[in-house]
Amino acid sequence: MSPAAAPAELCTPACVTRSEPEVPPAELARRYAALAYEIGVGVAQGERLARPRVLRARARGIMGALGIRLEVETEGPVPEPVPERLSVAGSHPGTLIVANHISWLDVVSLLAVEPVTVLAKREVGQWPVIGALARRAGSQFIDRDGLRQLPHAVADLASTLRSGRSVLVFPQATTWCSVAGGRFRRATFQAAADAGAPVRPVTIRYYRHGARSTTAAFLGEETFGASLHRVARARGLTVRVTAHAPLRGTDRRELAAEAQAAIGASELPAHV
Repeated sequence: MSPAAAPAELCTPACVTRSEPEVPPAELARRYAALAYEIGVGVAQGERLARPRVLRARARGIMGALGIRLEVETEGPVPEPVPERLSVAGSHPGTLIVANHISWLDVVSLLAVEPVTVLAKREVGQWPVIGALARRAGSQFIDRDGLRQLPHAVADLASTLRSGRSVLVFPQATTWCSVAGGRFRRATFQAAADAGAPVRPVTIRYYRHGARSTTAAFLGEETFGASLHRVARARGLTVRVTAHAPLRGTDRRELAAEAQAAIGASELPAHV
């Protein structure tokens, strides 16, 4: 998430869809058991979890355990898979992947498509189990409210991109109940401009039985456990990831505006 101060949260847990039928207790127990297995495997893999093939397998395993279907659409050239070691000096920079932010599932879904370094708020690294997995997967953590650290965070991100590693960020700074959330923070786009890195906008949307849904949204003061339980109980949950054509430029304001337009942040909220 962006290190800049987060905007006032307009979406709350009251925005979440609750009318759909849920899975029976036996299926819920099976999903939790499968999820525990996937997390256990990830913990046991240690530093190997940061390897792209391993990370992709674990992300897909977590989605499968929760009964979530993944759909991927691409506009423009398909990004190359991230190599299993850092690119050599002099190679092309990595890609800054920017996406709208609805749920903690956003990260899992995108890692299931293309394993990259994730720039996350510091609190994620302190979450039980999930924090350990995030650290071992090579995530970078920042204090989104620490404005004094902003120049250092931008410089570190630019350095990572120059090394050839791609990085996933959520420039809305916090989660929203739909694609139409707060404006994009510009700091991370400065890192892409400094590194000469392309920006890949990605739209994330959630559906249940083909209709737009807020079931997966992680909002307000809701706990991670409560959100996880709602997702685990959901029938017919699908996440659709749409990768748009890459952007290039040297003006962070223009890059942020173009990325937000491509992602579709101007659409009206869809509370289904």
